Amino acid sequence: MPVESGTFLAFVGASILLLLLPGPTVLTVISQSLAHGRRTALPSVLGVGLGDLCAGTLSLLGVGTLLAASATAFEVMKLAGAAYLVWLGVKMWRHPPEGALSVAVAPARRWVMFRDAALVTLFNPKGILFFVAFVPQFIRHDAPFVPQAAVLVVTFAVLGMLNSWAYAALANRARDLIRRPAVLRGATRGAAGMLIAAGVAAAFTRRAA
Repeated sequence: MPVESGTFLAFVGASILLLLLPGPTVLTVISQSLAHGRRTALPSVLGVGLGDLCAGTLSLLGVGTLLAASATAFEVMKLAGAAYLVWLGVKMWRHPPEGALSVAVAPARRWVMFRDAALVTLFNPKGILFFVAFVPQFIRHDAPFVPQAAVLVVTFAVLGMLNSWAYAALANRARDLIRRPAVLRGATRGAAGMLIAAGVAAAFTRRAA
C-alpha cells in the first residue's frame, strides 16, 4: 500500500472529524432527501463522491495552488459556488413537495440530484484548498507522490459519501415521521432557507490571507 497503515488511520480519523461538520454539501443532501425522499439518497451520495474526486484531482493538477495564489480565481469560483447554492435554495423554496411521501422519482430527477450534489461539492473552493493544505500532511516526501495522493483522495471521497449517506438516512427518517404535506413543505423550505443563507454567507466570506 502506498500509504503506511499508521498514517492512513490518522488520515481517516482526521477526515471523519472534518466531515462531521455540516457544510453546503451536507445541506444539499439533506434538502434533497427532505424534498424527494430516500430515492434521491444514492444519486446524491454518488454526486458527492464525484465532486470530491474532481476537487482532489484538480488540486493534484495544480488548480488548488492557483486558487491559493490568485485572489481573483478564488473569488470567481467562490461566487459561482455561492450563486449555485442560492439558486438551489430558491428552486426548492418555490417548488416544495406537494403530494404523498411515496411519490416516485423519475430518472431525470435522479440525474438532477446527482448533478446538484456534485456541483455544490466541486464549486466550493475551500474544498480544493483543503486538499492542497490537508492531504500533503499525510504524504511522505521520500516516496512517489501520485500513488499516495490518489489513495488519500479516494479515501476522503469514500468517507464523504458515507457521511452524506448517514445524513440522508437521518433526513429520510425525519421525512418518514412527517405525515402532513404542510409540515413537510415547511421542513423543506427551512432546508431551502439554510441553503440560501449558506450561499449568501459564502459569497461574503473573505479570503484568508
